[in-house]
Amino acid sequence: MTTGTFTSTTFETQPLPLADKQETIVKGGRHLFDNLPKAFEGIRQIGVIGWSSQGPAQAQNLRDSLEGSGIKVVVGLREGSSSMADAEKAGFRKEDGTLGEMYKVISESDLVLLLIADSAQANEYKRVFEAMKPGATLGLSHGFLVGHLKSVGDSFPDNINVIGVCPKGMGASVRRLYEQGADTDGAGINASFAVHQDVTGRATEYALGWSVALGAPYTFQTTLESEYRSDIFGERGILLGAVHGIVELLYRHFTSEGMSGDDAFINSVESITGPISRVVSHHGIKALYESFEPADRETFERAYSASYHPAYEILWEIYDEVASGNEIRSVIMAAERHKRYPMGKIEGTEMWQVGQGVRARRGSFETPVNPVTAGVYIATMMAQVDLLREKGHPYSEIANESIIEAVDSLNPYMHFKGVAFMIDNCSTTARLGARKWAPRFDYILGQLAIPRLNSGEPADAALVEQLRNNPIHEVLGKCAELRPSVDIAILE
Repeated sequence: MTTGTFTSTTFETQPLPLADKQETIVKGGRHLFDNLPKAFEGIRQIGVIGWSSQGPAQAQNLRDSLEGSGIKVVVGLREGSSSMADAEKAGFRKEDGTLGEMYKVISESDLVLLLIADSAQANEYKRVFEAMKPGATLGLSHGFLVGHLKSVGDSFPDNINVIGVCPKGMGASVRRLYEQGADTDGAGINASFAVHQDVTGRATEYALGWSVALGAPYTFQTTLESEYRSDIFGERGILLGAVHGIVELLYRHFTSEGMSGDDAFINSVESITGPISRVVSHHGIKALYESFEPADRETFERAYSASYHPAYEILWEIYDEVASGNEIRSVIMAAERHKRYPMGKIEGTEMWQVGQGVRARRGSFETPVNPVTAGVYIATMMAQVDLLREKGHPYSEIANESIIEAVDSLNPYMHFKGVAFMIDNCSTTARLGARKWAPRFDYILGQLAIPRLNSGEPADAALVEQLRNNPIHEVLGKCAELRPSVDIAILE
């Protein structure tokens, strides 16, 4: 895995000591937009290909950041795409050359940001490669294509740069926080960057310029292989799949103990997306743990101890499935099935119907930090942190993929309007993964963790001590110094 250290001729870099590692970051902000023409030296046109999860946000952010620079941002879509109308509403027009057919845009662009669905990347990559100009740069926003090429024994053309800039949040968050940043400099979504192939010597500057133009408060280094493992894994883990399975389980658990539906929703979903996420976001996991009074802390420790190893077991399986290419292949195969059976809705259970009423009554009740909910949720989060540490991922990537993205970008969407609003604002790959793995978390925690908790089994002292002394707390402390000064304000 990468060491996370790099240099730039355009942007000031800063050392970031994280636990026992040293990484490098570029701290973003709108004051850096004047540096973008230098970063993008040799780039006259940026083609943003696709209009799904990331495309709208990235196209608009780049256009706005590069206004007056002479660098043109053009959206490329399939001829006849239903997304053409949406792109036009966002201000991209065929008449002024900022909207066009995707392969024409690819052939004319110096930097091609390939943001089409992952299954489409697998089907179209050869034609994309053929259309690109020699010496052009291919940009990816996660490493799916790297994993696919590896699984089929293919590779990128040797006459193009290949870079990645991977925002640590859904596209809607990337755009919304950028807009908030117009009034509060530094608001945005953190991003990792990777240089997979550099044939011109400019790849690092292009990647950093791209990240700064998206509004990233800070940019850290990874590799595309490391990113696709942690990203696809994280979506199936605590970011989407696990939290979905956890709240379904906890709602049933609380109602089985006699809580009303409203109270069960408040003590499961509302507890996670409200006070638990706020405390972790602003103060860290250790602060959440230390906030409990003795009786609740003992309950938290028992729930944590009962849940950690079952969660780790499923997370390990997910990581193996991603690393082996099995998960990538399953996404590609699913695209064919969806022609007959589209993805179904995921909030048809009782709890999400109850949740609509609960959300309408906010302000009339106080949401507790339920110690059982916190124990199960934090145990799963920490199991993901520890697994990624064991697999050699850099701390900045671990913190973002396991904690920061959850509490600052994704959970606010579930808080606003429910689990489907969170998951289905993400990529097709993420939506598939959440649907596939959420039931597995629900099942294993229901089979192993809840019975242990109900039996009165005492907490595992060694496991609790490991939680207290985990180096991720120091890492989060450092990351908190770089945190945007505002929380996301979600709009429909």
